[in-house]
Amino acid sequence: MIKNSYKFLFFMSMMIGTMIAISSTSWFSIWMGLEINLLSFIPLMMSPKNLFSSESSLKYFLTQALASSIFLFSIILLYLFLNLKFNLVYYNFMLISSTMMLKSGTAPFHFWFPSVMEGLSWYSNLILMTWQKIAPLMILSYCLSLNLLIVIIIFSMLFGSLGGINQTSLRKLMAFSSINHLGWMMGGMMNSENLWFMYFLFYCFLNFSIVYLFNNFKLFNINQTFKMFNSNKFMNISLFLLLLSLGGLPPFLGFMPKWLIIELMVSNNMFLVLSFMLVMTLITLYFYLRIAYSALLLNHTTMNWTFKINLYSKNLKWMMAINFLSLTGLFMINLFYFFI
Repeated sequence: MIKNSYKFLFFMSMMIGTMIAISSTSWFSIWMGLEINLLSFIPLMMSPKNLFSSESSLKYFLTQALASSIFLFSIILLYLFLNLKFNLVYYNFMLISSTMMLKSGTAPFHFWFPSVMEGLSWYSNLILMTWQKIAPLMILSYCLSLNLLIVIIIFSMLFGSLGGINQTSLRKLMAFSSINHLGWMMGGMMNSENLWFMYFLFYCFLNFSIVYLFNNFKLFNINQTFKMFNSNKFMNISLFLLLLSLGGLPPFLGFMPKWLIIELMVSNNMFLVLSFMLVMTLITLYFYLRIAYSALLLNHTTMNWTFKINLYSKNLKWMMAINFLSLTGLFMINLFYFFI
């Protein structure tokens, strides 16, 4: 019998809900898919070993229920405006866009996101940062408003960068990092139909690699990163290089989607917004370097105790291969284009 088979059931139901939402041709079907996704993810958030998971799941449910109710109200108004031929559809699409931003945790609707992530396990956070953003961002791309997107990009880059400066919790740092990356996705969405999704795929790949290592070494705060020195310095340096790749530092793989977005925004003469995005991204690199501080120092303090971690497990070997791919992927892509 499968251990925790109910989790497998809810996980499949969550995926089906997302697929219904992004493949529907009707607004009510989209709303139904979002609700299936929400009600399936709540049991996955709960954990008897984590006392804060119930609080986080309640915050998540209340926020998503508020967004769903506003979204349903917006759908009813949309049908009403179309039938009565009112010229207010543009404002209604802005309301729908705002509800999708609330669901995905985009600034300035991010008030729930860091506190919810703080109470969850790493793998629940991984789902929250990756899979749970697919449907809201896809629906957001259906009803784009250029002026609203520029405002959201500025807010996301500002709050995502400045919010993580004084944080010592790795989960909150990853939450504010996710808000910052959402700003880049909005920038890609504003200039291309498919570029934001490519950026999202790169973001998911790097997030999976980092979350796996955080969960494997049971890291939740910055000061716990010292204990990785007592187990494996190679994995320690690999983790921090992955963080720099997630921050978009060249020549790592995470720089490639940012590079493409920068090229498109330059070609569309969006120099002011792009300059602001680049400056705010430098601040995110600063708090990534705070995590990497212990790895980059030559003289550092080490703990007097050690942690028994199986460094020769098959999963860890696969993870080292994925880390190598994420660190050298940009070189491989450039070589591919060179030989073509």
